[in-house]
Amino acid sequence: MSVFISLNPIIQALIATLFTYSMTALGAAGIFLAKEINRRVLDTMLGFAGGVMIAASFWSLLAPAIEMAESDGIPGWLPAAVGFLSGGAFLFGVDKLLPHLHLSAPIEAAEGVKTTWKRSVLLVMAITLHNIPEGLAVGVAFGAAAAGLEEALIPGAIALAIGIGLQNLPEGLAVSAPLRREGMSRTKSFLYGQASGMVEPIAGVLGALAVIIMRPILPYALSFAAGAMIFVVVEELIPESQAGDNGDLATVGLLVGFTVMMILDVALG
Repeated sequence: MSVFISLNPIIQALIATLFTYSMTALGAAGIFLAKEINRRVLDTMLGFAGGVMIAASFWSLLAPAIEMAESDGIPGWLPAAVGFLSGGAFLFGVDKLLPHLHLSAPIEAAEGVKTTWKRSVLLVMAITLHNIPEGLAVGVAFGAAAAGLEEALIPGAIALAIGIGLQNLPEGLAVSAPLRREGMSRTKSFLYGQASGMVEPIAGVLGALAVIIMRPILPYALSFAAGAMIFVVVEELIPESQAGDNGDLATVGLLVGFTVMMILDVALG
């Protein structure tokens, strides 16, 4: 741990997001064990992922942002509100532009700019959309900790990375399992599934770099990541987990995910 803490914050963010990416890849590797995932399990795991992201948005991002703003003599609600809404608006724009397909939807229901991309690519794009704010959140958290502020500590950033990593497990499998079910080879299904997480290290490094260079934007950057994550939860994860007949299981999964992330952040942060 001491060696990790002594590293440059950009390297810390890179290592942390490589971990979260590896968890996506690990989830995608589940296709080597089974041809498909039970829908009850998938809905529960998607609910869990949503709970983790909701808890992380407050304890790891919004709460520190409010405290930082107040310590700088700024009304705490101002950067939190501006950043949060900006993050949601950014993901709204990406959602409308980036071609992608929800897990259980037919290809005719693909969202974003019209394209001739195959279903497999559209599914990868959907999970990639989830991973942009996740990588950004981890990177911003490590950048904030590097600023030496009491409101943002390395253990808290590590807790966030662990929580994001845990909820990435079902996302990798959520891509690889449908592709395998449609006849794609296990190896190719795995490669597509893990590819969806590759954006996280990129977003993480950019997030850390941005807040290190521009310290005053920290509260806004943290809130921006929170808004982007909540958009994903409400737009993608909750509707997908509730689309079948497993709404109760998905809700329980969300509550458990929220609790796990809350414990991680409070205990480590």
